[in-house]
Amino acid sequence: MTTRQSEILQEAIKLIAEKGIQGLTIKNLANSINVTEPAIYRHFENKQQILVGILSLFSENKENFLATIGNDSINPIDKLKSIFESRFKYFAKNPAIASVIFSEELFRNDRLLSDRVFEIMNSSQKIMLEIIRKGQNLNTIIDSVPAEQFAFIITGALRLIVTKWRLSNYSFNLQDEGLILWNSIEQIIKK
Repeated sequence: MTTRQSEILQEAIKLIAEKGIQGLTIKNLANSINVTEPAIYRHFENKQQILVGILSLFSENKENFLATIGNDSINPIDKLKSIFESRFKYFAKNPAIASVIFSEELFRNDRLLSDRVFEIMNSSQKIMLEIIRKGQNLNTIIDSVPAEQFAFIITGALRLIVTKWRLSNYSFNLQDEGLILWNSIEQIIKK
């Protein structure tokens, strides 16, 4: 990604934060950057490619974070908590990205975008699954519930609280509520 493409994506994220996902148009984006629409098209083919770029930024951020907790000496429950905390912190700082990631209506009729979100979801689910299985093998996470189900419960809970936060117009502290939710999940899964 070029520097200019990164700048356009950052401006697109700001525009989504200010006007919602519907406010992201090439015309609005060009106006906010003070360039012509053709200048945007030199860097991105269309709005869809801009949204793919935003999804890529999210995915890259997630991968960078996961690399920092990849150490096998870290307790699986602590890893799960770190993932939870990092996602809530990231979304609290970047509410527009939460709007993009969790906009099912935006992706419903767009195969490229829905495939990209599906890849991100599968990647997150796979990581959760590996950590949970390791915790079950180490006897720190209960094994009476299949790891796959715990992975769904954890990722679903994370998704639900972020969606609730977005739909409430960010009316509560996402990080605080996320920590409360994590503490409840930890009580459920911990041996």
